[in-house]
Amino acid sequence: MNLFELTKSLMSIPSTSGEEEAVGFWLRDHLASLGWTVELQAVSANQNNVIAYLNETPRVWLSTHMDTVPPFIAPTEDDEKIYGRGSCDAKGIIAAQITAAELLRRDGIEDIGLLYTVEEERASTGAKVANDHPLAAKCEYMINGEPTDNDLAIGSKGAFRAKIKTKGKAAHSAYPEQGDSAIEKLLDILEDVRHTRFPNDEFFGETTCNIATLDGGIALNVIPPNAEAGILIRLTTPDEPIVHALESIIRDRGELEVMSYSLPVKMLEVEGFKQKVVRFTTDIPHLTNWGQPLLLGPGSILVAHTKDEFVLKKDIEASVELYVNLIKKLLNAEIAEAAEI
Repeated sequence: MNLFELTKSLMSIPSTSGEEEAVGFWLRDHLASLGWTVELQAVSANQNNVIAYLNETPRVWLSTHMDTVPPFIAPTEDDEKIYGRGSCDAKGIIAAQITAAELLRRDGIEDIGLLYTVEEERASTGAKVANDHPLAAKCEYMINGEPTDNDLAIGSKGAFRAKIKTKGKAAHSAYPEQGDSAIEKLLDILEDVRHTRFPNDEFFGETTCNIATLDGGIALNVIPPNAEAGILIRLTTPDEPIVHALESIIRDRGELEVMSYSLPVKMLEVEGFKQKVVRFTTDIPHLTNWGQPLLLGPGSILVAHTKDEFVLKKDIEASVELYVNLIKKLLNAEIAEAAEI
């Protein structure tokens, strides 16, 4: 199966977050047919990380996630691109990594492993479980795959997910003075959030906040007794100043519920690769036991999660060569000093 066929085969299996079982089984069978030792690491009743290796002490691992955001979009292609869900985020990356690993194997290099996780798009649930795997302690370098335009990312922002909740008192809407609107309280808080300048970092850039979801109320003729907003803040600092800022904004008007967070990460710099800092987060903050992290992959994050998601065929091909060269450099210790975290 060539690179493009492998990409489309993976994309043809729906695997939105929480529904990765089938694609995990397919990967297990495909890698086993190539001669890899493959483990399914249970994450939940129907979710498994896929862990594959050629010897029992791989020094370098390639990793990305099997899940996609909804909805499922079947693969199509033309001469230049492969379109559909997972083309660049991240099934095209899985195909490129497997192809690179097989090329290294033909060159006699078997000191590599493959780790494919579930539920990265929600809260990196699979990565958190994978972090406790015994093989992690033997790993020196973890190359994670995300759409970085084939640049080596030397830094990535974190992600802080939270809900802001407010409570009021229900009443007939004809007599609003008898009630207390939770939605109006929430709107006042969110207006303050919108005008808050959160702390930034010179290396990682600007901290940004997305007010992503709103929910509340009972009916049009009832003063709403409950309301909540979901927010996602792209972290460039530790989470403590963000929590402090939000609590100072909310005060006694509502409640802050922190759902999850991952901190910004500085990664290994390697000579000979185009490098940059990316704004998104990855599984890397939850794979701390898997050696020094690196981040590289084909495709643009700007088309990931969109109805028009695609990856250029030439970029997938180029990423195979980049993964091969990067692993050879790492195994030969031809690397720059790791940036301090």
